[in-house]
Amino acid sequence: MMNHWDEKFQDENYLYGEEANQFIKEQFCEDDTGTIGCFAEGEGRNAVYLARLGYDVTTYDYSNEGLKKTKRLAEKFNVTVNTHLQDLTVEHAVDKAQFDKVIMIFGHVKEESQQVLFNNLIQSVKPGGKIYFEVYAKAQLDYGTGGPKDIEMLYDLEAIRKYCELNEVTIIDLEEKEVVRHEGDKHNGKCRVIQGILEKI
Repeated sequence: MMNHWDEKFQDENYLYGEEANQFIKEQFCEDDTGTIGCFAEGEGRNAVYLARLGYDVTTYDYSNEGLKKTKRLAEKFNVTVNTHLQDLTVEHAVDKAQFDKVIMIFGHVKEESQQVLFNNLIQSVKPGGKIYFEVYAKAQLDYGTGGPKDIEMLYDLEAIRKYCELNEVTIIDLEEKEVVRHEGDKHNGKCRVIQGILEKI
């Protein structure tokens, strides 16, 4: 049975483009190795970018259609990406301490599920590993340049701080800021995001 994301990703075009998110490009700009998990990765643009840099990449998403497009994009650029169909809002959805690094770009779920999502994200990393994320802040509703139209699916800075406090993690950087994003047809213009870099203890 198809879900909302399957229906969106059935489009032949890459709704958010084929280029990686700008925050990811800034954080990962040199060839490297190691394992990376990509949470709520959608159509695979960030995963393929990281695989092209030399990382061993595994993606998780709730949409089978998104995973198909991830594989197609990986083939286009002659890289391998491991894909897993997974509901990341279920406790212990992903094995713990398996990745050197993880990323999540615009992984939006209902507020009541955000803590579990962050638990899975953080706990999937080995001690000393890093977590990187960029999500839309609640103030993004006023911008109208992308992201969910439901405020319950947007993020609050202090809430994310609390999600982190309930895990064994050090906050390296966590801030809400205005940025410009041009990503496919769905993200265009100035927007309000929360960016974070964490280190697993």
